[in-house]
Amino acid sequence: MIAEKLLSKHIVPLHVSDTGEEALGMMNDFRVRHLPIVNKKRFLGLISEEEVLENDVEEQVGTYPLKKGKIFVYATDHLYDVLRQVGINQITTVPVLDPEGKYKGLITLEDLLQALTHLASFAEPGGVLVLEMARHDYSMAEVSRIIEAEDTLILSSFVTSDQNTSQVELTLKLNRQDLQRVIAALSRFGYDVKGSFTERDYDDSLKDRYDSLMAYLNV
Repeated sequence: MIAEKLLSKHIVPLHVSDTGEEALGMMNDFRVRHLPIVNKKRFLGLISEEEVLENDVEEQVGTYPLKKGKIFVYATDHLYDVLRQVGINQITTVPVLDPEGKYKGLITLEDLLQALTHLASFAEPGGVLVLEMARHDYSMAEVSRIIEAEDTLILSSFVTSDQNTSQVELTLKLNRQDLQRVIAALSRFGYDVKGSFTERDYDDSLKDRYDSLMAYLNV
């Protein structure tokens, strides 16, 4: 999935003639804390709520110094590139430019969350397993072989790790809600099943995280 497919249909950018007060109003209306400043489709930079408050809110935003600089992705960049910008820069919107460098639109955290839901097959019925293992023991091919032997398919997977430890967590979305046979098979091969979730459990967990995200955006 590329950035162009994730563009928000409702949020408009700031223009250099908009005042800081107008910028704060737009951020409040759209429930974001960052907005791009654009001048005739030329992307000037991303401004935060904090930066607006540090300046005279009656002045035009085009006169403000932009601390974050030109943070953006191109329309053809992958979803993971968008997530990387969010993670590194702690931003609530990501500006998107066309190949010529002109402003095309932006992506919000809500857009990203919805895209991830589809990308990771969260909408598909099934269950979720979380495995923990030593980094040197990680083999997706081996894990897949064990799970498929139990007549179960892996719909999606992702790995999380902490560079300060030698452990990794492997999260698997499977096409089966009753996971007992799969858990038993993995345990026989020495895998540590850290957690398992039914579809309802995982939906509740996602809803809680979504609600937390929306509460954060309303701060």
